[in-house]
Amino acid sequence: METFYLIVVVVLFFLAISDLIVGVSNDAVNFLNSAVGSKAAGFKIILFVAALGVLVGCTFSTGMMEVARKGIFHPEYFFFSEIILLFLAVMITDVILLDAFNSFGMPTSTTVSIVFELLGAATAFAVIKTYTAPNGLEMGNYINSDKALVIIAGILLSVVVAFTAGVIAQYLTRLLFSFDYKNSFKYFGGVWGGFAIAAMTYFMIVKGAKGASFMSGATKDAINENTWYIIGVSFLVWTVILSMFTLFTKVNILRLIVLIGTFSLAMAFAGNDLVNFIGVPLAGYNSYEIWSLSGTAADNFLMTDLAGKVPTPTYLLLFAGIVMVITLFWSAKARSVVKTSLDLGRQSDGYERFTSYAASRSLVRTFSRVAISVNNSLPTGLKQAVIRRFDERPFISKQASLGLEAPSFDMIRAATTLVVASILISIGTNFKLPLSTTYVTFMVFMGTSLADGAWGRESAVYRVSGVLSVVGGWFFTAFSAFSAAFVIAVVFYFGGAYAVLPVLVVAGIVMFRTHRHHGKRIEDQRALERSIADGDLTKGDVLEICGKRVKNALTAFAKMIDDSLEGLSGEDLNLLNLTYKDFLKLNKRTRRRKNSVNFILDKMEESDFETAHFYILITDYLDEMANHVYNIVKPSLDHVDNNHKPLLPVQIEELVSVAKDLKGWMVSTIAVYQDFDAELAKQLRDEMGSFKKRLKSIRKGQIKRIKNREIGTRNSQLYFNHLGELRDLAIFTNRLVRICEDLIIDSNEEETGGGEE
Repeated sequence: METFYLIVVVVLFFLAISDLIVGVSNDAVNFLNSAVGSKAAGFKIILFVAALGVLVGCTFSTGMMEVARKGIFHPEYFFFSEIILLFLAVMITDVILLDAFNSFGMPTSTTVSIVFELLGAATAFAVIKTYTAPNGLEMGNYINSDKALVIIAGILLSVVVAFTAGVIAQYLTRLLFSFDYKNSFKYFGGVWGGFAIAAMTYFMIVKGAKGASFMSGATKDAINENTWYIIGVSFLVWTVILSMFTLFTKVNILRLIVLIGTFSLAMAFAGNDLVNFIGVPLAGYNSYEIWSLSGTAADNFLMTDLAGKVPTPTYLLLFAGIVMVITLFWSAKARSVVKTSLDLGRQSDGYERFTSYAASRSLVRTFSRVAISVNNSLPTGLKQAVIRRFDERPFISKQASLGLEAPSFDMIRAATTLVVASILISIGTNFKLPLSTTYVTFMVFMGTSLADGAWGRESAVYRVSGVLSVVGGWFFTAFSAFSAAFVIAVVFYFGGAYAVLPVLVVAGIVMFRTHRHHGKRIEDQRALERSIADGDLTKGDVLEICGKRVKNALTAFAKMIDDSLEGLSGEDLNLLNLTYKDFLKLNKRTRRRKNSVNFILDKMEESDFETAHFYILITDYLDEMANHVYNIVKPSLDHVDNNHKPLLPVQIEELVSVAKDLKGWMVSTIAVYQDFDAELAKQLRDEMGSFKKRLKSIRKGQIKRIKNREIGTRNSQLYFNHLGELRDLAIFTNRLVRICEDLIIDSNEEETGGGEE
């Protein structure tokens, strides 16, 4: 069996590399969002600074490794044969779970996942040993409940503390500098920056040194004995340097502060979270080393020595740091997670990824009332002074002038977020509490966003919904991590060596499917971004965008109508389900494009009102047509799914005939938008009257069938619904032709009133 356990250790290290990749892809948001969102530097420069922080921070992580070995359970009560499979169950669960969250672009906590996975797997073994082992102990003897509760409480408390600290720090900072901070920053920027960097220096060097693997004991003692001297000198030196830069040069010291903060937070992340990725494999390797020297059978050797101090080699920590750095530069999933966080914290309104929930609406209304009540109780002078300090117009003007290069928020907020988050995380590292860096940085970021007025009335409910979704995902992380690790541990306990390979294969399949899902989601995002071209848009650019959208939308609509009628005719539930899923994807893209109207309009020539009007109408009509297609696809699915009587063959034939005419009309409309053919446009407009007459005749035939009692109520409702929706689609197709004719084709000859609506 020694060969088997050696293979398990090797698998653990392969899983560690995978875990580093998927973990950093998720946790990169923690130290990248502030610098990326404020555009403090180019993306590659930000990554380079973060990479340096990760490499340095990983060598400060040795003290945290004890959490994986003995922080959640008592290893001295587990045999080697049990503990090695326990660690394997934890790592498999962790890789699958983090990869799934990355694929959906949701930031989760690697700390919470590893803690609850260890707890779940250990609980599974403890329960089995308690009730099946001849000399089984009470469950409380196996689980380090005191330490586990302290860790869990620290993680949950960090949410409240981080959010509160973010709100207070940002509110005070904004009161000091305002959004138009150029003048005030000349006087106070040096002192504020000196404090910020001194605070980060303290927690990077003084507190971080305790866990450094490369420092001697004498060096650590010297640092601890001169703590206040280091802090004072750091504050004075940086205050002088930054003040000189501010007064006598054009150097933007906020960029320097944000980049130092990025380095600090990346370092704190690596020092605190590296245990989440390699702590378990290292514990497995240490266990194998201890057991292999014992000469005792694996199922009789208790892992008492694992509870002691086990040093972590610096070269292993550096190797882990290198893998993390490579992931930073290459991971597309990391960018997806960063985007989610930035969308929730950006200063401006725009497309909101999350919809509003009853809970978010209730929270916003409640806090709005409280805010109004507090505001009304303040003296008028103080109230006006606060309003002036929080006037966003200078920042909004800057965003408008920069266009696509505009930052999501300013560097004052970025710096505050980084300083507060790095201090909180470093405190946790100092006390060997694996605080969730995701919880801390995300909640600090949300707190600074709230204090900065980023959650205005246009976006508050959606941002709160997003925060609730992310926080809900965190609780789901804990539940799913515990449950999955528990189940896999049970499988390993009873299946032994025979269960390892099948579980690894299943894990590989799951990861492949989530990776494929992420690829499709990214392609959809890129398709949307490609539809919003860089730079200013000419009239020709806008017409090309409109032509492509009309072609893609009408082609998709026609296919979905055909598939719905085919599925309805053959009572093919599978085809109808696939059609409905395809519609949901298309409708999501249509809605996102409608929400991006302002971005297109901002880049168009100011004098080209007709083309802007044309673009708005195109977007609106296609969105309306999507609603009518939905009213064909979904009722068809429901009719067959509920096992109602099928439509009569003659009814299907009539609907297919009408749909065929509509499809031909749509094809011709696409041709109008490609060639701007005036004759074809006029021909299509003139055909509307005959189309309506035909629908009227078909409707009369249905009425006769009702009177002759040939059909039932469900049949009649569905048939009339489809006729009405096909008619409305024809009307909107006709409108597409008319606005093209009125606003584009005839625009070179005369000024028109602008078509419809």
